[in-house]
Amino acid sequence: MMNAPSQRNRGQDKAAESPTLEDVAERSGVSTATVSRCLNNPSVVSEKTRARVMEAVKALGYAPNFGARALAAKRTNTFGAIIPTMENAIFARGLQAFQEELERNGITLLVASSSYRPELEDKQIQSLVARGADALLLIGHDRTPDTYDFLEKRQIPYVIAWVHDDNEARISIGFDNRKAMKLLAERVLDHGHQSLGLISAQLEGNDRARHRLEGIRDAMKERGLDPSKLQITETQYTISCGAEALATLLHSDPKPTAVLCGNDVLAAGALLEARKQGLRVPQDISITGFDDIEIAEIVSPALTTVHVPHSNMGAGAAKLLLAMRNGEDVEQSVELEATVVERDSLGNAPT
Repeated sequence: MMNAPSQRNRGQDKAAESPTLEDVAERSGVSTATVSRCLNNPSVVSEKTRARVMEAVKALGYAPNFGARALAAKRTNTFGAIIPTMENAIFARGLQAFQEELERNGITLLVASSSYRPELEDKQIQSLVARGADALLLIGHDRTPDTYDFLEKRQIPYVIAWVHDDNEARISIGFDNRKAMKLLAERVLDHGHQSLGLISAQLEGNDRARHRLEGIRDAMKERGLDPSKLQITETQYTISCGAEALATLLHSDPKPTAVLCGNDVLAAGALLEARKQGLRVPQDISITGFDDIEIAEIVSPALTTVHVPHSNMGAGAAKLLLAMRNGEDVEQSVELEATVVERDSLGNAPT
């Protein structure tokens, strides 16, 4: 009687029977190089050919050995992204476009959230690099020199998004937060408002928030107003925090007739608090947001805000990182335009 094969033999038999790249090529009637392109860079293969190859992959149960390939190429085809928060939709649209562009190029995305904590972001950067991330997407320039040294010593490509600053040499794609908020503040001042308030994210460790504050001060100064009179409340990026911040600002002397918010989420909270306090928007107080995410159009009244080019920024960041990972020279940052969208939450200053 023959003995049953050992566990080791069964494993060897299974490995011997596993479909190969050549099997997929033969079944789909294309070369192994075409199969490889379909799996690793599908955008360069015609839809008809890709469909035929993927049908063969599915029928045969072929599983590419990405581990061996990554070891040989010293690549994992995995990119990382660290965003400040997942609690609201501020970064969702840009991250979606980023992922879609990577997916078209055979790249897997790993996402982490720093909760606006620099020390947590440092740990996440180290963790993603340790797991073999080929490149990283980071939000904003603010982080320690040690963190940048860590990335540069390990030759990890990275792109900074959601900002553009001519004074920064590191490659970025985004918009000028200072200029964008200045445009919005100018629109508010055009409506006759002179007593302004700001509901901002924490300014420390957040260059986007600081630049938006500077933009309001720039606009006030150009109109002959004292920037030091701007009433400022720093808080977390949530609807409830926006509501609490407006309640605080309403105790200021003088009360602001217009409150600019660091994003649309804070502005939505401010709208709720204004209604709770019996204030009409915009007749009694005007409220503006920043980002132009979906909530800006569905709240009542709809928010005047700054439209951020989320999708172009996300897709563009992916293209920059792919070029850098592939050894191409990327020498210039990319500036995108952010524009003011005026809706019903901004009106003339009450008389």
